[in-house]
Amino acid sequence: MIETYRLVNAGRALQGQAPVAPKEGARFHFELPGAVQGFAADGEGVTVENVAGHSARGQRSLAVRCRGLGPDRRARVATPTFIPPEAMAMPGYTLLASPTLYPGQTVRAGLLADQGNERPLTCRLFLRAYGTDDRLDSVEGPEVTLAPGARQELAWRIDDTGGAPIAQLGVEVGSDGNGTVDGVVYLDYVDWTGAPNVTLGRPPDVGTGIMWRRAWMDGVDRIAPRSPEPYRIAQNHGTGLISQGTAEWTDYRVDARIFSFLATGAGLAARVGGMRRYYALRLCDDGRARLVKALDGETTLAETAFPWQLDHPYDLALETVGTRLRAWIDGDLLFDVVDAERPLTGGGVGLVCTEGCMGSEAVRVQPAGPSLG
Repeated sequence: MIETYRLVNAGRALQGQAPVAPKEGARFHFELPGAVQGFAADGEGVTVENVAGHSARGQRSLAVRCRGLGPDRRARVATPTFIPPEAMAMPGYTLLASPTLYPGQTVRAGLLADQGNERPLTCRLFLRAYGTDDRLDSVEGPEVTLAPGARQELAWRIDDTGGAPIAQLGVEVGSDGNGTVDGVVYLDYVDWTGAPNVTLGRPPDVGTGIMWRRAWMDGVDRIAPRSPEPYRIAQNHGTGLISQGTAEWTDYRVDARIFSFLATGAGLAARVGGMRRYYALRLCDDGRARLVKALDGETTLAETAFPWQLDHPYDLALETVGTRLRAWIDGDLLFDVVDAERPLTGGGVGLVCTEGCMGSEAVRVQPAGPSLG
């Protein structure tokens, strides 16, 4: 349904019409009849159905119908936020994707308990992330109690997952009363906002897990499966990159310690929107550091002499706030520029390599600092 509205709004833009954004632009709004937006029963005793009404912001909602709830029996529904387990070993074409939800972001969900429920029900958000050996580990959010007919918004700022990518987000419904009870809860909307606060690297207890690496979009000739650093990438011709994140990321800072191993250029990217759409702070083989913009070709926004050495670690940082970019190497501010002409407005982070090999320690993404004025 997200893509449906993107197509609709593209058509409206061509006609000079304002975009439509149901329920204040919520990611999951259930406004199209029949749409469950990936939410499905997670176990027995629960079903989901798109129904008319029960919404404070729109016309429709998702009915979560539960049976046999009790102190030791809860019902769960969930939707994927990353490659689901059944697609990990998909034959033929490999599914490439990055997670859509990250630590540091705040999830909000509107809930309404059916007026006909026999007694109050408990509700909370939960997520699952790929942990050791790519097993799904559950993390539970704060719990609220909804009396029959009560409405409430749940808000949950996602804590650090230790580098484990988030695979699912869902809602859990239960009852703390004696015996068992049936009940219905309506999910009005689900959305999340904010810059991530996350370290993207090899999780400490990863075991045989590979999903932390598959969270990166692969646009290079080779990613070493085993290397001293979490990421060692090689590009034979031209410029390649690996990237992770979403178009909704706008103002943030990305840091990484990188090494260049005989590369023509190696660096760190922000607001990545594709293989040829990004900002990058790059160490170049002519002994210069450059802040570049890739969009219909490559433009150098700023450059300076920087006689770096092969195999030596350098701490690179790039911050984007509105149209302003700042870049640091080893803690020293090198560039502070404004890109006012066709600026890139959002996107993920990346590691950029030109004709050679580079390595990187964990990539840190966090909200940008105070306003740059």
